Amino acid sequence: MTGPLTDAEMADAYVLGLMDDDERKAFAARLETDAELARLTGAAQDRFLELDLAGPAAPVSSGLWHRIEAGLEAQPRDTAGAAGAPPPANDNRARPAAARWKLLALMGMAASVLLAAGLTAAMLRLQEPQVVAILMDAGGNPVVMIEDFGGEQAKVVPLADIRVPAGQSLEVWTLPRQASAPVSMGVLDALKGATLSLSGLPEPQEEQLYEITFEPAGGSPTGRPTGPILGKGFARIPRS
Repeated sequence: MTGPLTDAEMADAYVLGLMDDDERKAFAARLETDAELARLTGAAQDRFLELDLAGPAAPVSSGLWHRIEAGLEAQPRDTAGAAGAPPPANDNRARPAAARWKLLALMGMAASVLLAAGLTAAMLRLQEPQVVAILMDAGGNPVVMIEDFGGEQAKVVPLADIRVPAGQSLEVWTLPRQASAPVSMGVLDALKGATLSLSGLPEPQEEQLYEITFEPAGGSPTGRPTGPILGKGFARIPRS
């Protein structure tokens, strides 16, 4: 596999950031006039979109590519390849093959990340909350929905637009039946959708109290609710 990269492979390399500055500029110039190349690049961006969303970008060390290339060079060569001497390391003819191997290696890594992300998303979609609580404000308006998945994870779903004053945070609380005081489930800097990781809480029960309060930035200094209540409500078990 020593021929030049195809346009589709170049589009993947461009999207995955495998080109150096000169290659990227030349490719970008082609994009302005080559409709088919633009189509291939758009398809590559769509294909790797979930990879972008799976986590923050991180540079790939040059040492990784050196180890991959060294491993490839150690593989037995075919009869035709053994007949001639390998090109010098600085021979430009070696660049397309090295670029293709880098591209294939990174695409394999990307496929693994996408598979893991897809399986995680599928498991979350299949998981049903054990209880749901609609938290109401003092006027009886719904402001937040809490979905408790069993004492280890809970989701916060905003139902209203609420501005958190500067210097304050929101804190989510629950009152398990055997508890004598509310237990914090997590702190939010704004009223937004969030998944809370819980630890040490018992399985939630129907009629269990949930509430969310305004607290000093970073959460309650006492470990108990101290600020005004944004909303509160009692848990219900979803009926199928």
